[in-house]
Amino acid sequence: MLKAGIVGLPNVGKSTLFNALTRSRKAEAANYPFCTIDPNVGVVLVPDERLYVLQKIAKTGVVIPAAVEFVDIAGLVAGASKGEGLGNQFLANIREVDAIVQVVRCFEDADVVHTMGTVDPVRDIEVITTELVLSDLEAVEKRIDKTAKKAKSGDKEAQAEIALLEKLRPHLNSGKTANVLDLTVDEKAQMRLFQLLTAKPVLFACNVAEGDMATAEQNPFVKKVADYVAHHHDAAYVPISARIEAELIDLSADEAKEFLKDLGVSDSGVSALIRASYALLGLETYFTAGEKEVRAWTIHVGTKAPQAAGVIHTDFEKGFIKAEIVSYKDITTLGSVAAAREAGKYRLEGKEYVFQDGDVAVFRFAN
Repeated sequence: MLKAGIVGLPNVGKSTLFNALTRSRKAEAANYPFCTIDPNVGVVLVPDERLYVLQKIAKTGVVIPAAVEFVDIAGLVAGASKGEGLGNQFLANIREVDAIVQVVRCFEDADVVHTMGTVDPVRDIEVITTELVLSDLEAVEKRIDKTAKKAKSGDKEAQAEIALLEKLRPHLNSGKTANVLDLTVDEKAQMRLFQLLTAKPVLFACNVAEGDMATAEQNPFVKKVADYVAHHHDAAYVPISARIEAELIDLSADEAKEFLKDLGVSDSGVSALIRASYALLGLETYFTAGEKEVRAWTIHVGTKAPQAAGVIHTDFEKGFIKAEIVSYKDITTLGSVAAAREAGKYRLEGKEYVFQDGDVAVFRFAN
């Protein structure tokens, strides 16, 4: 299962958000820096209303959603790349995740200490980004030193690696992240081997006060983040209210709905954040639907049919023959597999078929 790491400065709402996402109280949330030392890990279900539409068609009582793993990583501070605030440990934790959800504080509250004295989400983003870039620059320098001798001896792979590293060094030196460097497909594949922190996809979670959630897009701090992200990062942002979600943890579904309604919102933003994190990881969903269960299966965008089958069981991939496919749109519009088959919307696909988000599948395979 792929992991999204929750990062940010201390006291921006990371642990509160983690508890909200995982519907737990696993992470300590307190009004002082570094209340999280060891990372907390939780599996979060991906909200997907399509499952419940398919449930009615399949007439089953069992629904199994897709899931993604979130890791609550302790707050970074300026100087983390040089070891400040246990920075080396925290940077190592970030290196282990597949994508970064950076929580930025977009609310004023005199009772909640900000480690830098004032609320300025763009400054906070730049502090975190600078530390990640400096860490990557150090890693690139070390890799150049390690690979240079091999490249000089005529090793083609080493020469290609040095060429990419020499392209990365001035880019990082200018304060830019690795994920916005213009690279070929082969170079991107090669860069993944370097495990650079700033090569990971990023999503900014704009943590607003509960009273601002209904008008979050008009929040001046959120506007600053939106403008900054548009011009400086290959990233996205989602307004959320960690405090609202934390209050929902112990409420029933109906109570939570009523609570949100009183605040003038249908969602605190966490559902959108989970879906955005799923997309950030380059994931999509296909479904299996029958009397036993309706289930969402997670695959990478661009996955071909045999590999999609292998997500269910390795035997499905090894013995793959064909995939019986109907799109979610077609089966829900027509109301059943039988109706989709009669309308010519039900089809057989072979090994080269690239799965699409929302495909409903049955696999034929040889034992």
